[in-house]
Amino acid sequence: MRRKVKPKAINIEKYGDRTTLIANGTIVTGDVQFEGALQVEGRVIGNVTATEGLVRIADNGYVEGEIRSPHIIINGKVTGDVHSTEHLELAAQAEVNGNVYYKLIEMVMGAQVNGSLEYSPEPQVKALPDPAVHEEEPFSEGV
Repeated sequence: MRRKVKPKAINIEKYGDRTTLIANGTIVTGDVQFEGALQVEGRVIGNVTATEGLVRIADNGYVEGEIRSPHIIINGKVTGDVHSTEHLELAAQAEVNGNVYYKLIEMVMGAQVNGSLEYSPEPQVKALPDPAVHEEEPFSEGV
């Protein structure tokens, strides 16, 4: 008899001091790039990208843009594509209006996806630019 292997629960506390909260009532306009954990209880209007870590959209959270992260938990609303390279969890109140690309998915009764579900075993998360390396423009004196 074959035994089903259940994925380990993702714990936001494991990211400790690398956890960011966008609180209820907060609106962030622009792209968010990070490593660690991000909990969205407010609104993000822009793309959310994590090269390593977790994105959690709480039940009253909203993201209008693309989400790319190894681990994603959605219990709020997302308008845009979702790319998970490891584990994606769609909770009971999740509503995704866009395509979902996943390696491993859990979907609870009540979750909605208004788009396609596509198995994608290859990583699609873009690397963050190295903040230590930045190109400087040559200094030009006024003529």
